[in-house]
Amino acid sequence: MSSAKISIRFFDDREVRAIWDESNAKWWFSVLDIVAVLTDQNDYTKNRNYWKYLKAKLKKENSQVVSATTQLRILAPDGKKRLSDMLDYSGIIALGKEFPSKKANRFIEWFTFSDESIDGKSKTKAYALFESSFIENIEVGTANGLKQIHAYLFGGLYNFAGQIRQKNISKGGFQFAVSHFLGETLKQIEEMPESSFEEIIEKYVEMNIAHPFMEGNGRTTRIWLDLILKKQVKKCVDWSKITKHDYMKAMMLSPTNSSFLKTLLINALTTKINDREMFMKGIDYSYYYEEND
Repeated sequence: MSSAKISIRFFDDREVRAIWDESNAKWWFSVLDIVAVLTDQNDYTKNRNYWKYLKAKLKKENSQVVSATTQLRILAPDGKKRLSDMLDYSGIIALGKEFPSKKANRFIEWFTFSDESIDGKSKTKAYALFESSFIENIEVGTANGLKQIHAYLFGGLYNFAGQIRQKNISKGGFQFAVSHFLGETLKQIEEMPESSFEEIIEKYVEMNIAHPFMEGNGRTTRIWLDLILKKQVKKCVDWSKITKHDYMKAMMLSPTNSSFLKTLLINALTTKINDREMFMKGIDYSYYYEEND
């Protein structure tokens, strides 16, 4: 499973890593990450020791949780890929029930339903984008290219997928571009230069201000941005290096001062533009940025 898809999901700002098993068509989830979530523990060693204790206890009780556990290589805190205990969907539900608490109940509810939400289904489509030939046909840097991405991510989920909004919208007191002039605004953005990193980010900022869709703007424009960077400067953003707090702050400041955003992004650039794991990780973080606190 060396070429397996890697997923990073978030519960209460904690990572839950997963690996896609192509042959069995299912996700395997990191047991240590689940234990960290349910015990609210940051210390890797303490989590590992607690799981070792719990695993021995469950084994004595002939629990199916232990027998359902498999070991797969996943990136450890020391930066090396090491064998780690993993459980599938059913195994995680069973493990969660070993932690009788309100938090465990919340976790099981989140874990059970997250993939069936619009965002969950859209995220699955976003993963598939990397493998599809469609990504090679997206018009890079154009308004039409942005609409292509949006239609791909949200087709069948929103009846306005790929369509420019006809209503005015605002967020946090900030009024996005007036809908009546959006067509002209998008033409002007499309014509902006994109030959350097600085120019590309300015174009990205203007597209964010335009906010051309009723929903899904952030997730769509981050892919749009990466495709421009990939084409023009042979780099993309390693979104895992940017915290949600820093990204949201930078985007709020960007309409009047884009320097913080530029610093944030330039420090997170990578040349791994064709790396599947980098793309998947980017999608995970992109969707995480949009989750409500």
